[in-house]
Amino acid sequence: MTSKTCCTPRANRATSDTSATTLPVAAALDPPQIDVVAIPGGKALIGTDFPVITEDEESPCRTKPIKAFHIMRTTVTNAMFAAFAEGTQYKSDAEVFGWSFVFYRNVSGTVPETEGVVGTTWWRRVDGANWRLVNGPGSEVDWRPDHPVTHVSWRDARAFAKWAGGRLPTEVEWEHAARGGLQDAPFPWGVVEPDDVGHFPCNIWQGGFPQENTGADGYLTTAPARSFDPNGYGLFNMCGNVWEWTSEPMKLRSLSKRTKERMRRLKGAKLLKGGSFLCHKSYCFRYRIPARTFTTPDTTTTHQGFRLVFDVV
Repeated sequence: MTSKTCCTPRANRATSDTSATTLPVAAALDPPQIDVVAIPGGKALIGTDFPVITEDEESPCRTKPIKAFHIMRTTVTNAMFAAFAEGTQYKSDAEVFGWSFVFYRNVSGTVPETEGVVGTTWWRRVDGANWRLVNGPGSEVDWRPDHPVTHVSWRDARAFAKWAGGRLPTEVEWEHAARGGLQDAPFPWGVVEPDDVGHFPCNIWQGGFPQENTGADGYLTTAPARSFDPNGYGLFNMCGNVWEWTSEPMKLRSLSKRTKERMRRLKGAKLLKGGSFLCHKSYCFRYRIPARTFTTPDTTTTHQGFRLVFDVV
């Protein structure tokens, strides 16, 4: 299978790779108690021998040595990010720039006409959308403290990580944790694919994307960070719900002209893993452990979040 334009847009705001806001040096509040899981070190699997989107270089399956680490049991929640923002007076990139991307079906009814992304018009630039107003002005009721924080850029994630004493995971750390002790399995629960009618192990799209989402899994947008069954390591929502930022830049090994052009267009892009509530096999079959997507570090959307890892000392 080749890739269609991914469900992750690009902001390409007029900034350098340096954050428009200042990373907090000291917090007025202590970081919250964060529930973490110990992940063993050793030889970790990365990639797969059963690739689906070959141009993303999902294959081959190989091993890399890693050290033991701790990882958050869930993604960072709205409540956690609120403690950070209020304790440090931090302003997210979406707040600083004054807008973010919202999926067209979720845009607040009080928002006037919006601008769509060329080629993926279901993504709308919404002025005033941010992690507090997830669907734009007038969407206060859509903010839920136990759901993943969204509308956070890679730089916002790094700022939170610095405050909390952690860091974003590498790709191999993320995949190792997501497998939960399984081998070359596509999903955190094993090999059985989710479907639209009866098997709902994660929060993704059911129906014809992007027109109809039946919500058969119980959710039309994000689900609580602690929902669905955890994987073998006790981690929730490693696939589906929200894309998760990693620490790594976009890396593709191919020397083909097509790949070089893609790298040029995505210069400075960062890697995300896990897929989101907007993924469906018919369009974006990236809610798999080895799947990969990339976007610019300033991009903020309703379906991107993050979780942290912590070094074992």
